[in-house]
Amino acid sequence: ERVMRKNLMEILCCPVCKGDLVLSVAEENDEEVLEGTLRCAACQVDYPINEGIPNLLPQTACED
Repeated sequence: ERVMRKNLMEILCCPVCKGDLVLSVAEENDEEVLEGTLRCAACQVDYPINEGIPNLLPQTACED
């Protein structure tokens, strides 16, 4: 099952700089974050969490 569990925060890091991620929760249940954002304070980049799945793909400079 692919879900964003709160206890994963201990092992997750920014895919670009390996810095710590800060979790902002928009919707959750007892164990899972359903909607929200993971933010890298060092890079100032947000990684969305949608339907319990974090998208940690680095953004490219080409995206407009």
